[in-house]
Amino acid sequence: MLLCSSVRKWLFAVILVSVVGGPFSVFAADERPKPLTEYEVLKAFPPGRLAALHAGDRPDQQGLTGGNRTLGKWLEAGPQRGSCRAVIAAVVAGDLAAADDAWRGIDTAFAHQRADGGFEAETRPNGQSARPLAAAVETSFFFLQELGRAILVIRQSPHAGHFRDRITGLEPKLRKACDFMASGYETILPHHGHAVNRVLIAAKAFGTCGLVLGDETLVRRARELVAFAVTRRDEGGVFLEKGGRDSSYNAVSILFGEVLALHLPLPEWEAALPAAVAWQIARVRDTGEIEVSGNTRTGIGKEPGYDGKPKNVNYNEVVLALTIYGIAHQDPTAMAAAERVFQWVQKARTSAR
Repeated sequence: MLLCSSVRKWLFAVILVSVVGGPFSVFAADERPKPLTEYEVLKAFPPGRLAALHAGDRPDQQGLTGGNRTLGKWLEAGPQRGSCRAVIAAVVAGDLAAADDAWRGIDTAFAHQRADGGFEAETRPNGQSARPLAAAVETSFFFLQELGRAILVIRQSPHAGHFRDRITGLEPKLRKACDFMASGYETILPHHGHAVNRVLIAAKAFGTCGLVLGDETLVRRARELVAFAVTRRDEGGVFLEKGGRDSSYNAVSILFGEVLALHLPLPEWEAALPAAVAWQIARVRDTGEIEVSGNTRTGIGKEPGYDGKPKNVNYNEVVLALTIYGIAHQDPTAMAAAERVFQWVQKARTSAR
């Protein structure tokens, strides 16, 4: 097969970099292949994987997702992020009817928006609540990080026109929600600095929503949070969770930071990522099960979630993190590890039926 000159140069440069082991360029900057958009990365997923991972994110008849759907009633805004993921998966599949159905979960969330831009909250099964300011900011950024992402992916897709009026109508509510989140910015590091994955979730909310709204102040906040996150790694480059390593939350940190980096250039993040990814891959057993020995938070029965049950490995997030990284960075080792974990997840779900 004949290759155009720029592609031949790019392949030659890749070979030289791999052999020499350092930066090397043989072509002008404008000849470099453009980085993939997130929409393009998601389109490149192995067939059926994205749909399988997000099959449980569809809203119920009340428009509830996640923990809200499990309880059968509104609890808080954070669990509604699942509806945004369902929208993304449907848009990538080109199934606009499914995307419209999933959008009901977004409408349900904003039906519970307060006058100050935050969201109504009830008491969680563990007795806590998202009513206090820090918790209210947290549940907001958990929801907004997937909503901002969904809008950006839609705009990158061929289906932007289908959602244009809907998104325009939503922007004033999104603006209020972001203003509320920003009003509690100073609560984020004191309450979540011990858990890097949450810091990066907050960064993703500020960054993606800032890009949606064209708000540079929000984007700057995102960069500040990412800058903090990259300092919270151990000597091996693994993201810290309660002072140590955790094979679930390290993957969550990789996932949310990498997704944000697909929309917002974050060179310091990209430089920090390979070591964290290498350790994550090393925690994937040949069977696809994730090794949890030595974890500080998940899979060891010591830390309860908001439902009161012990936290387990976030297997979906591990698969997503390694798949997105593998595609974006053309890393076959990450892709192979993602495949093993995905097969483990599918077998576990089949046996549980």
